[in-house]
Amino acid sequence: MLGRTANDLYWLSRYIERAENIARLLEVGYRIVLLPREGEGFHEEWRSTLESAGCLQGYVQRHGELLTQNVIDYMLFDTSNPSSIASCLASARRNGRAQRTALTREMWESLNSAWLEFSAIRPATVTSNSLPELLDWVRSRSALYRGALLNTILRNDTFYFSQVGTFIERADSTARILDVKYYHLLPSSEMVGSEKDNYQWAALLRSVSAHRSYRWVFKDHYRPLKIADFMILNRQMPRSLRSCYDELTAALRDLAVFYGVRHDCQMTAESTRDLLLEADMHNIFQSGLHEFVQDFIGRNNKLGNEISTAYHFSD
Repeated sequence: MLGRTANDLYWLSRYIERAENIARLLEVGYRIVLLPREGEGFHEEWRSTLESAGCLQGYVQRHGELLTQNVIDYMLFDTSNPSSIASCLASARRNGRAQRTALTREMWESLNSAWLEFSAIRPATVTSNSLPELLDWVRSRSALYRGALLNTILRNDTFYFSQVGTFIERADSTARILDVKYYHLLPSSEMVGSEKDNYQWAALLRSVSAHRSYRWVFKDHYRPLKIADFMILNRQMPRSLRSCYDELTAALRDLAVFYGVRHDCQMTAESTRDLLLEADMHNIFQSGLHEFVQDFIGRNNKLGNEISTAYHFSD
């Protein structure tokens, strides 16, 4: 496969995954902003939402003050923001169109129709009441594309590069959400166990689609250590760091077999997965959750660069 083709398939999957992650972050931020609050609490929630998405600096340069409508417009429709849902769908569709022959009909139709339908939305029509429905639609279109990919494509290098792109992006998103929101949502001591406290922890889990599954696994109140463990080390949770790296190492291993050669990226993925396999949550908390997550993000970025180099994405 040509490097340009591999690059387009990899980034197509990253953009689709990113659009879904942005929708989840916006929904959680919006839910918390609607809570009764004092002072400037809602500003901090929007700040954490933008920070989690890596969009804070760009937003401040463009808008300055944190206002709900401006945040929503910037994250949904602003094409100057490369991580907005509009930008992600446009970039995914552009990559898919460039590699149309590598996609199945179902994959292309789900991708193209999502872009066409979203492009037809006028930002002024998106009200507070209609926002949750729109965010649900974005998530459903991402799921439709993923379903088409998993159910119609050959298990060859097209599939493997698509998988790698999806789980590199998903791992990055989960790590950033945990690193930023975990601390923004930490309550004061007098709030522990309160209804608002529980709502905030539930919101953190909702941002990675893990609210209900957490209760199934732990059958317990929200505990900071257990939530971190669920999002980092639990292999059954499909957006945990461990689960993402199980999928990543499998896809990269299959690429190595398919092409008959291993690269540094295979070894980096395996070493990061081994780190997650051997990690203990109590030790992570003692040494610093922020430091652990920052180290993981660095490893994940390094892996992305090594994949680009190994498979000649710039060619």
